Amino acid sequence: MTDPFRLPFHYGALHQIGVDWLVDPGPVRELLAKRHPELSAAVFDDGRALVSFNYQLYFAQYPFGGGVTQEIELNVIAFPTAEAGRLPKLSYAQYAQGWDQTKLLGIARLHVVCDNPFAIRAGRELYAEPKVPGWFEVLLPSLNGPAGRTWTVRCKAGEVAADDSLRQLPAPLLDLTAKLDGLDSAPANSAPVTGYGTDPEGRLLAGPMNVYQPYDWYDLSAPELAGRTQLTLHDPYGELGRDLRFLLPADAPAAGAWTYQSAPVAAHNRPYYLPTGPRG
Repeated sequence: MTDPFRLPFHYGALHQIGVDWLVDPGPVRELLAKRHPELSAAVFDDGRALVSFNYQLYFAQYPFGGGVTQEIELNVIAFPTAEAGRLPKLSYAQYAQGWDQTKLLGIARLHVVCDNPFAIRAGRELYAEPKVPGWFEVLLPSLNGPAGRTWTVRCKAGEVAADDSLRQLPAPLLDLTAKLDGLDSAPANSAPVTGYGTDPEGRLLAGPMNVYQPYDWYDLSAPELAGRTQLTLHDPYGELGRDLRFLLPADAPAAGAWTYQSAPVAAHNRPYYLPTGPRG
């Protein structure tokens, strides 16, 4: 392994929201042929493919201290074409809850935007991720905030400076909102999640990620839930925006959403006053 990277990479905490859309497989296949030619699009309900968009906030501890990273991924669900004979036939709901025992149905990354230059380099060099700089403004469910299950993520453009720091640019790229308040969720044992990348030589990489608790999956297929998620493009003609418009029809309803939030490991409790002064 090339320094300074060490594998596996251990997450100290992870908070994640993902939104899935069932779409026409034609555009998905076209992009896969360009970006990941050894992969084929998975097909689910009514012959549709799956586009998945997710945000991650994670903490990692290093010998020199700690670091916090945020990123978003635009993925399509795909599998190695040579392994087609091993795949189970699943509905989207079954896939989302982890029924694929082969774990060949993985995320083919099309775009990754990240606010940590070290993580950008690691993603590119280790996993062949198409990772670029950006930064985030977020409102997330938190035990240290008001009750609720609404996630709001704004992604803005960035660049890596000569000293390897992140320079924040003012231009917004996109917003994602998921209003999950009042909805029931089902535990989804979908890990390990296989992430696919294609390196500059055209070789296909598969990188599994273990998550040690189930995800919470929300079925959003009912028509009355169509307004629970919203994806807004502010840069529709950039590369990320063009691909999103190519894959997703305007105002396409989400099929489902999934979340993961690390459990707290400690709590600093409310203070209280002690009696002072002379004792009788």
